Amino acid sequence: MESRSRAGQPLSNGLEFGLNEWVVDEQYERYLRDPGSVDRAWRDLFAVPGRAAGAPVREEPDGAGGRAEEAAVKAVRVAALVHAYRVRGHLMADTDPLTDVRGATPWELDLKAFGLGDEDLDRTFVVDGFAGRLTMTLRDVLEVLRASYCRTVGVQYMHIQSSEERRWVQQRIEAPQEAPDRAEQLQILYRLGAAEAFERFLHTKYVGQKRYSLEGGESAIVLLDGLLHRAIAHGMKEAVIGMAHRGRLNVLANIIGKSYREIFYEFEDAVDLRSVQGSGDVKYHLGADGTYRALCGRSVGVRVVANPSHLEVVGPVAQGVVRARQEAVPGGDGVFAVLPVAVHGDAAFAGQGVVGETLNMSQVPGYHTGGTVHVVINNQLGFTTTPAHGRSSAYATDVARAVEAPVLHVNGDDPEAVVRAARLAFDYRQEFRKDVVVDLICYRRHGHSEVDDPSITQPEMYDRIDARPSVRTLYADALVRRGDIGARQAEDALRDYRERLEHAFAETRPSPVPGRPARDVVAKGRAEHAAAGPVTAITEATARRVVAAQTELPPGFTVHPRVLPQLRRRTGMLDAGTVDWATAEALAFGSLLLEGVPVRLAGQDSRRGTFGQRHAVLTDRRTGAEHTPLGSLGAGGAAFTPYDSTLSELAVLGFEYGYSLARPEALVLWEAQFGDFADGAQTVVDEYVASSEQKWGQRSGVVLLLPHGLEGQGPDHSSGRIERFLQLCAQGNMTVAVPTLPGNYFHLLRRQALGSPDRRRPLVVFTPKSMLRSKTAVSALPELTTGGFRPVLPDGTADPARVGRVLICCGKVFYDLDAHRRAAGVRDTAIVRLEQLYPFPERELAAELARFPAGAEVRWVQEEAANQGAWLSVSDSVRRLAGRPVGCLSRPAASAAAVGSARRHTEEQGELVAAAFR
Repeated sequence: MESRSRAGQPLSNGLEFGLNEWVVDEQYERYLRDPGSVDRAWRDLFAVPGRAAGAPVREEPDGAGGRAEEAAVKAVRVAALVHAYRVRGHLMADTDPLTDVRGATPWELDLKAFGLGDEDLDRTFVVDGFAGRLTMTLRDVLEVLRASYCRTVGVQYMHIQSSEERRWVQQRIEAPQEAPDRAEQLQILYRLGAAEAFERFLHTKYVGQKRYSLEGGESAIVLLDGLLHRAIAHGMKEAVIGMAHRGRLNVLANIIGKSYREIFYEFEDAVDLRSVQGSGDVKYHLGADGTYRALCGRSVGVRVVANPSHLEVVGPVAQGVVRARQEAVPGGDGVFAVLPVAVHGDAAFAGQGVVGETLNMSQVPGYHTGGTVHVVINNQLGFTTTPAHGRSSAYATDVARAVEAPVLHVNGDDPEAVVRAARLAFDYRQEFRKDVVVDLICYRRHGHSEVDDPSITQPEMYDRIDARPSVRTLYADALVRRGDIGARQAEDALRDYRERLEHAFAETRPSPVPGRPARDVVAKGRAEHAAAGPVTAITEATARRVVAAQTELPPGFTVHPRVLPQLRRRTGMLDAGTVDWATAEALAFGSLLLEGVPVRLAGQDSRRGTFGQRHAVLTDRRTGAEHTPLGSLGAGGAAFTPYDSTLSELAVLGFEYGYSLARPEALVLWEAQFGDFADGAQTVVDEYVASSEQKWGQRSGVVLLLPHGLEGQGPDHSSGRIERFLQLCAQGNMTVAVPTLPGNYFHLLRRQALGSPDRRRPLVVFTPKSMLRSKTAVSALPELTTGGFRPVLPDGTADPARVGRVLICCGKVFYDLDAHRRAAGVRDTAIVRLEQLYPFPERELAAELARFPAGAEVRWVQEEAANQGAWLSVSDSVRRLAGRPVGCLSRPAASAAAVGSARRHTEEQGELVAAAFR
């Protein structure tokens, strides 16, 4: 039940002064049922003058008692007025620089809506601490309310459930605001001048080139300047900025400190085409690391994360970078010594689902970064789409209210207010470790990419923009008008900056920027050194130590009766000399921890394991307490951190990818609940996992675990889409593997973690489901204590000399083929397993095929449909190495990954396997 004003409009939640929300709700509900059941003060509060709202209110005769009662009623109404301004005052704020008209006063902010009038303005009321006062006149109350909520900053915070947080915001918003001193004013003016000069310089020198300028929103530089000044004052070590392309070049130049010379080279396209930059990416997608220097001489490291045109997908990636840096950077403000800043466009913030996914992670244990300051550069336009067509909410920022983030709407043409908003946002983040949003309402002076004409679709808007002076001009005029600086001082600062830009521009002419080694050379180098991998075998003593850690429980810890036998079985398996899938994985993780390698595992239900196989975290059956068995093994501070993620693929994989960038020494794994679910993270796969090194020279060792296999579970729990990942493979960009033995999986994980940094690449592993508990899908313990990963598993059953047919396959179908071979007594057929699909193991497969007669028939067998699976990508290599025609046995081409009937699946699988031997 909402609280209602006398106009019948919502009073919203969280009345902090005079009335508690639940009291209002209770009294209003009683009033609606029977107005006579509540006191007269409540009846007067809820009744609308001139409008029936239940039974009529009988007027009491005037007198001393009546006057006291009237005073009490009026005090309640003043309290409700204060509450209403806190909730709705932002609707009256002067936050739009393109209009001089404030929003119309909502009815519930009108004095008449509270039974108050001009005759009450000079009456004194008890306000019980409002604005630090015990009593105030109504006129003074209104002055504070309008100054606090209705000028160039509109604040939304009453949706926050915590009364402590609401009071904190109120105390700062409702306190008198100090004007900036001269040094601060000059700093603001300098930043605005730098931002404007940079954009205008590019606009005149590189006419018609895309740059996604910041013109109209130059106050964003002032805002970031204010944030970083505050971060330095609080002793923070680093800041990480994730942003799309609007204003990115300006941020790189004026915040990060990227040289103008380098930026101009990019506009000149003066790069070495033989280098990685010859493919690379466009200039407004590039990231950079730099140092921000404050006026006081102190500095803070700043990183802008590279981002494609897929807008908000950089958000979770930047969050992952921040989390990794927070865990790696000691000192400062504890684990939150790195400040995350996310810069958004208004249309994207409202329209991109990954924004909501990332916000939802903000307070989750595995993804908490101590609060992010979100900056929305609100151009009030998305390309050519107006807000009315671009969202259903009143504000572009309303999605942030879902996580109770306060929102500060600020007029971009009031840079001093922008700085105040930045400081308030930072301080809130520091105090409560939660996200906060600054909605910088501004405009876009040119078209979306400087090559289109925005007046075609927004003629009235751009008439106003064309007639409007820049924010620097407006601010400089205001300072001069107030006598804070002289006119010559303002122009001298701008002229000096333009001269420095001209000097930098002149330096771009002589020679191109030197590039990094050519990408094909890097790929060749990787291939040549592929054999020189790390030692991945472990001793039996290490294996027993890891397994012992899983069965040695804290005193009094009660393991679930269904889980304890699984843990004890691992000890029994070692005694028997065998290892199943879950044990092999635990041995990989545990042995890496003993060697000082951190391991981070995340995904939906990954701690227990989707199939109840992992049990990386145990839950006490009686108390609910948690215990991480492998957590005791970390050497040198290496930690094992398994997390159950939010029900997201896009944001979570983006986060894990970002984390892997900033902690290359760690083994970082993201596990999909089923391999099919990677579909939801395809943007991250395409734009980061597969291509980031080629575009940005950015290396990641992130591991994707994708349960794969057609087992009659329907179209969406069958295929991790091997074909899609293989289509993205080129130039040695990632490893794709489909291991069928626990021992091979063990070595694969350890190879990934221990490999040399110059060969680091993402690893995509198609992991099993039914094989997890299969008695045939086990490895002998010596397979883990000797040797290493084998990209091709040879046939160990058939006599090579008698082989007339060779079946090549990958994944679970091997066990179906082998079972049929054994049951049918087939002795002339060899089955060869490809355990690594990319980089393709040519040497190993050629050596295996050479063991068999030259006339033996060679077939590829896959359980996936003909237009899916690995065949389309590996067929040329297999045929070339076989030196003869190679056919493919598969299901017919299909639009879905699998059938929905378990019975039909069984029939199809049986026919496929039988056909392989005919």
